[in-house]
Amino acid sequence: MATWYQAKIRFIQQDEKGGNKTINQAYLFDAVSYTDAEARAYAYCAAELQDFQLVGLTKMKFNEVFFIENNAELWWKARAQYIVFDEKSQKEKKVPFVFLLNAQDIKEVYGLMIEKLGSVQDYIISDINVTKILDVIPYEEAEPEEKPIPSNLKPLSEVMAEIGQSTEE
Repeated sequence: MATWYQAKIRFIQQDEKGGNKTINQAYLFDAVSYTDAEARAYAYCAAELQDFQLVGLTKMKFNEVFFIENNAELWWKARAQYIVFDEKSQKEKKVPFVFLLNAQDIKEVYGLMIEKLGSVQDYIISDINVTKILDVIPYEEAEPEEKPIPSNLKPLSEVMAEIGQSTEE
């Protein structure tokens, strides 16, 4: 399961009248720790903004984050409660699950939730709220960089060839 961190960014932008306006934005990062999330937030925002502050970093609890290819800019937090039967207490129990997904409006969110949850179990969709999250950045492992070999070092195959041995020995 992914660990999600919400980073709150603040920066100053000039408006049409020439005055300064403080802008607050929120981004969601998939990261392995607070330190990783902070580093990823700085790297992501530095590409777009020159002067900004990271004013908050909060661990978010989402059971599932859905990236729907629908060009929707709004991110919605939806809560569903699965109804399960508890064998010990012999009563029905509601188990909450929190989802994040992008959609144009609340009607689309509801339809996507019905589609994603299916009809396997009984459930109740209890909450659907729009968030202030502008973008969700999933974790992508960086491919190792091909660094040039320093001039004072040689590949093992060249060293072995110089001394007349094979690297397969």
